[in-house]
This record gives sequence, C-alpha cells and structure tokens, in this order.
Amino acid sequence: MIATHRQYRQKSAEREQLELFRALPGDLAPRDAQDLMAYPFFSLAKSRRTAPIDFKMGAITIKVEATPEHGMATIWDADVLIWAASQIVQARDAGLRTSRLMAATPHEILTFIGRSSSVRDYHRLKAALDRLQSTSVATSIRQPIERRRHRFSWINEWKETADANGRPLGVELILPDWFYAGVLDDALVLTIDRAYFALTGGLERWLYRLVRKHGGQQDGGWSFDFKHLHAKSGTLSPLKHFAFDLRDIVRRQPLPNYRLTIERGRLGIEVLVFAPIAIDPLERAARCLDPFLQPVDKL
Repeated sequence: MIATHRQYRQKSAEREQLELFRALPGDLAPRDAQDLMAYPFFSLAKSRRTAPIDFKMGAITIKVEATPEHGMATIWDADVLIWAASQIVQARDAGLRTSRLMAATPHEILTFIGRSSSVRDYHRLKAALDRLQSTSVATSIRQPIERRRHRFSWINEWKETADANGRPLGVELILPDWFYAGVLDDALVLTIDRAYFALTGGLERWLYRLVRKHGGQQDGGWSFDFKHLHAKSGTLSPLKHFAFDLRDIVRRQPLPNYRLTIERGRLGIEVLVFAPIAIDPLERAARCLDPFLQPVDKL
C-alpha cells in the first residue's frame, strides 16, 4: 500500500511539473522515431503476447516485457507514438513550446492514424493506451555509459478527461523522457508515407519502417539476409514461417514507395533487397490529395 501511494505521489508530481500541450489541428505529416523503426520494440501479432523480447546485437540491448493483463504493446499501438511524434515535431518547427504531457480528443488521434471514430475504435484506442503504459522497456540505445540501460514504459500515465458536467473531453498522456528526447532530435526522426497506416499485417508494417529507416532515398537501395531480418523483428514465429511470410510480402509488393526483391547471396542464402520507387510528379500530386493511393511501379 505504501509503494502504491508513493507511486501515485510521484506521478502527481510529474504531472504538476509539466506544461500541457494540446494537439495541433490540421493534416500533419506523419513522423516516426528512427530508433523505433530500426529495432524490435513491439509485438507484430494481433493476438496477445506476454513472452518478452530479448534482443542483443553488438552494443545494442533491448528487453521488452508485458503484463498478463494487457499483453505487449503492438506495432498498431505504436501508431499513437507516431501521432505524438508528428505533433511534437510540427510544434517545434513552428516555434511552439512542446511538452511530454499531451492532450487530444480520441477523434484527433484516430483520424490521424487512418481509423474511424466509432465506439469500437475508441475502445481499441483505450486498450492500446493501456498496453503502451503497461509494457516495460529497458534499452542501451542512446545511453552514454556502456552497459547502462534506460527503463521506461511507452506512456508514463494516461487518463480520460471530462468537463464539470461529466461530458468527455478527451485524453491526456505523459510520454517518457527517452522517447521525447529522441523525437526532439531532428536527426532521429523520419517522415513516413501516410499509406503506412493502411498496411494491415504486423510484419509488413515492421518491414516498411525498417526499409524506410535503412533504405531512405538511396537509389541503390539496401539489403538484409533473412536470418538477420528475423533476429531484428523480435517475432516469435520460427525462421521457416518468417521466410514464407517475407516471400509472400515480396509477391504482393504492399510497401508504399519501395520495391522488394529476393536474391541469392553466398552459399545460396536468401537476401531481401529493397529500393525506392520513382514517382512521377503527377502521381505525387495525386497522392497529396489521396494519401492512401498506392504508387504505380516503374518497370
């Protein structure tokens, strides 16, 4: 009971020290944090995951843990963080003061991430916020001292707000320092295609973010072997099933603005190659009017 009361006081003190940032109106460009695009921080499955992600590659370590009650935050839940990053970057670039304490209506968040404002989607948003708050992350990324880990949840706390008559006004949430600092660093944020929100599969969503992070606008593209991709995804799916799903994604070509191909490397190892697709000016203008329009491949 003492620990619970102490935690409550700590959260109250944090809230009192932060200035409230209200969501900006308008159609903002979606921005994503590069650290979240490059490494396995989220479950790629729609079913509840409680098994941890324990990732180690070179000096990078990531441990993601979930509670049995809510399960691990998913890559769809991460859309809320993309919304938050987009708001922060837009405000910063406009010379406005930003804050880790953010307020918005569910309608503002849901429409930004390409979902409806139905009661069903509103309940899904609340469930996403619960998973983001209850998921625990420990990582060495951006830690100046080797072997030190920064521990946090994707949302420190969140609550629904109402007026004096009990009518709902929206939600307020507090972002962790680690995420907020990365978003404020312009070198650690990338603009993503709004068509990303229309991707329905967890693996293809993860793959788009990885491709956008590493491929960028390089004409020559980038490549990874299947085993490396499997390790970076954090998926519970065996490598054999993962490879099958990758081949299916290459067959369907769902990633906006990128073409995927499979080549054989040394010893016959399968390698995924991705490169940006050239978009002509007329099609680019059309995509501004309809962000979910898929590009036409240039052969």
